[in-house]
Amino acid sequence: MTATAIDETRAAWDGIAAGYDEFVTPTEAALADEALRRAGLRPGMRFLDVAAGTGGLSLPAARLGAHVLATDLSPKMLERLLAHASAERLDVEARVMDGHELQLEDDTFDLTASQFGVMLFPDLPRALAEMVRVTKRGGRVLMIAYGPPTQIDFLGFFLGAVQSVVPGFPGLPDEPPPLEFQVADPERLRERLDEAGLHDVRIEPSVERLVFASGTELWDWVLNSNPIVGHVVADLHDEQRADVRRALDGMVRERAGTGDEAVLSGPVNIGIGTK
Repeated sequence: MTATAIDETRAAWDGIAAGYDEFVTPTEAALADEALRRAGLRPGMRFLDVAAGTGGLSLPAARLGAHVLATDLSPKMLERLLAHASAERLDVEARVMDGHELQLEDDTFDLTASQFGVMLFPDLPRALAEMVRVTKRGGRVLMIAYGPPTQIDFLGFFLGAVQSVVPGFPGLPDEPPPLEFQVADPERLRERLDEAGLHDVRIEPSVERLVFASGTELWDWVLNSNPIVGHVVADLHDEQRADVRRALDGMVRERAGTGDEAVLSGPVNIGIGTK
């Protein structure tokens, strides 16, 4: 990325760091634990988290006894990650850096990983090559990414609510898909990991489950999950935003049925390869 693009990206993620930490990171731990188990993380391993955010993957890895280095372009994200690590007395170091060009030595980490981070990178092959470069021979690379957008409940709910208020809202583009879904096809993820020089690559399907008690909770989660969402709804005035939240409330109540909370699920690809 150009220096200007890096600065703009950093500012965008800094801008939602507080909301991401409050609403999104707590929902990531269960999937992180599952993926780390599948990747074979053990106590004492050196673990690198690329595009770590506020710790959705780093903190679970540290709780399992890994020596963690968390990297992210956003210093505000890492400040919050380190605050959590300090409160729990976890072995976590954090450094601000661009995952396209890791300022780290070759062959350093036992497990290098990214959860819902590197999937967003505009030059994914370069980022994966960097992850492989800094991983030890015989070590593993783990990437966790969204599956097909049409099967992701939170996205369908959110887009449907916006379209009910703004009938002309176009939704997501198909070609090319947003960066979030550039490896939604598990075979595409496999190809990317193969091309990065990994062997024994396996793509294991999983499901992300998110629990919401209201449409407002869902709105807050989505708005703080990615800076691009703020641009998507930027043209909505206050009354339209309130209408979207009311539409989401109805959807959440319908999904919850006789319960107090709705469970929204979506497919996830867990890619694991060995260097």
